[in-house]
Amino acid sequence: MRGLQLADQSTRRGPLPKSGRAAFALVAILALAPSAAMAEQASALGLEAQVEAAYNQASPSVVNITSSIVGQDAIGKAVPQEGTGSGFVYDSKGHIVTNYHVVANAEKVTVSFDNGKTYKARVIGKDPSNDLAVLAVSEAVAAPPLPLADSKSLKVGQFVVALGNPFGLDRTLTFGVISALGRVIQSPDGRFIGEAIQTDAPINPGNSGGPLLDLQGRVIGINSQIMSGSGSSAGIGFAIPSRIVQKVVPQLIARGRYSHPWLGVRGLDVSSELSGALSDAGFKPGSDAGLLVLDVVRGSPAAKAGIQGGSKSIQLNGSDFPVGGDVIVAINGKPISGFQDLTLYLESQTNVGDNVTVKVIRGGVSKTLQVSLTERPESP
Repeated sequence: MRGLQLADQSTRRGPLPKSGRAAFALVAILALAPSAAMAEQASALGLEAQVEAAYNQASPSVVNITSSIVGQDAIGKAVPQEGTGSGFVYDSKGHIVTNYHVVANAEKVTVSFDNGKTYKARVIGKDPSNDLAVLAVSEAVAAPPLPLADSKSLKVGQFVVALGNPFGLDRTLTFGVISALGRVIQSPDGRFIGEAIQTDAPINPGNSGGPLLDLQGRVIGINSQIMSGSGSSAGIGFAIPSRIVQKVVPQLIARGRYSHPWLGVRGLDVSSELSGALSDAGFKPGSDAGLLVLDVVRGSPAAKAGIQGGSKSIQLNGSDFPVGGDVIVAINGKPISGFQDLTLYLESQTNVGDNVTVKVIRGGVSKTLQVSLTERPESP
């Protein structure tokens, strides 16, 4: 009893001796260490379960696409050639979404599902400027469509899963994070795709057209390109965001193409080198940045609004060069530094039929013009 009383008294009336405090601290650390390890293990198991669930949900709807074209060998003899890529079921009607470059110029396309069945498919819509295409298969598709998430809500560091068929290895899963947002990549027709998602989830040849998923199994992008010196994954891959997919694909299904807003100018980015060369020739652009309009397409929105191309021609680096044209410096108050800015603004912020305010520099004087955008011709 006396021992109990002493213990009770020391607990209530004063601190533990140093040796007692040290022992208590050691016991506390030993007690906490297993708890921290268990929590970390539980977190890892939770992440693992989410990845597994995303794969199990999406895998049946991811397809292997084989496209066939007739090429030429070294002596010009016609030979059949095959390429492979990926895609996914987009809607309840069984439409398949993939990259345009997966099926570009294909004479024959087949689609294989995870149940082992292979179907003939045809391209019913394509948009090289956004590197998107839609396929219709020859028979009813049982696989469910994959839901699309809103790519505007994505965060750098967010976990993602890439599904596809790299090197023909069907329904391969790779895992990573969103490395960056808002990247700009070049499209197959030489234009630009904005808002691209950068990821370190390994993407290799054959992954093109496959979905980039969040951990809920929703499509946040379509894997499209990699940056690599070897042609294989170097940890820098790019996906077309779901926002563009949601905007473009319904038109591809309905009418076979997407309506791109169009201004109708051909120009060259103003740079210090170009400005210097033109100044030396007596034709200073009038602005240190912008798009120098070389010519305007007849009957285009730009022509109707009064935007002017070059009125004279000079010799520059041995070639005829139009000079005296307007320099486009802003659209709707958004600064334009060149062709890339112009393309990205029109694609992301405008639609066919919109009226926009274009600011130009003409002969050193700022002018504002109203332009009504029309649909870009297929061969502008």
